[in-house]
Amino acid sequence: MPLIESSAAALLLWASLGYLLGSIPFGMVLARVMNLGNLREIGSGNIGATNVLRTGNKTAAALTLLLDAGKGALAVLLARAFAGEDAAQLAAVTAMLGHCYPVWLGFKGGKGVATFLGIMLAYAWPVGLACCAAWLVAALSTRTSSMGAIAAAAFCTMFLLLFGFGTALIMGIILTVLVMWRHRANITRIRAGTEPRIGQKG
Repeated sequence: MPLIESSAAALLLWASLGYLLGSIPFGMVLARVMNLGNLREIGSGNIGATNVLRTGNKTAAALTLLLDAGKGALAVLLARAFAGEDAAQLAAVTAMLGHCYPVWLGFKGGKGVATFLGIMLAYAWPVGLACCAAWLVAALSTRTSSMGAIAAAAFCTMFLLLFGFGTALIMGIILTVLVMWRHRANITRIRAGTEPRIGQKG
């Protein structure tokens, strides 16, 4: 049972907290702390783990991945514990929005893959594991991180239904649309055959 009833005020609170958690730009923070340069001037200019990897620092990239996933998971777990499933789904969506469109960076954030996976693992771990597997298979077979992200997002709603989490279908659709939208340039490059490979610098 949630500790606080999911009133409109509680939902608004968790939506706000979800956004604030999601908007923490861990990639930018780690790059500055570890003297890796300005991520905006490296590779794709993205603030996520894939672009951090282009600095050549695998530790920083791994930490960015874990922290970006963790903030999405934390938003879901806290909202669920204190206000229930509706709040958890809302916090999931706003955490994703916070990562993709953080107010601190002029609403120019990351593409949300790690945050998306962290959200799914926390909300419904069988679905999260299936999405991670989809990412892994697609990314390794194509050596393209964006293909992994697209595959994980594309299969998300199917996994929600398959594992009995149909009540989260709207959340899943919104998250899928966000991932796809943030990867629209990648999709164009994939079609053109110019998408960078995993670990490729520049």
